[in-house]
Amino acid sequence: MLIWMRTTINLPDPLYRELKRFAAEHGKTVTDVIQDAVSETLLRQSQRSMGERLVLPTFKGNGMLPGVDLSDNAGLRDLMDGL
Repeated sequence: MLIWMRTTINLPDPLYRELKRFAAEHGKTVTDVIQDAVSETLLRQSQRSMGERLVLPTFKGNGMLPGVDLSDNAGLRDLMDGL
């Protein structure tokens, strides 16, 4: 059973206008967009604090490695598995 908490947040007017525009363009409510943003932020922080960081072997901070074919799913799985 979910319990909903009503709260108040303060946003600068330009940010709130952009938030409303974004929500309308994506068929969502402002509440939906804020919930998504908070959930995503908490998830990323949780992963960082656990030392988990998703790094594809194709990137390593310098772009695509030579010989990597993004259209080859099996080959990408092998690369990510370290084979």
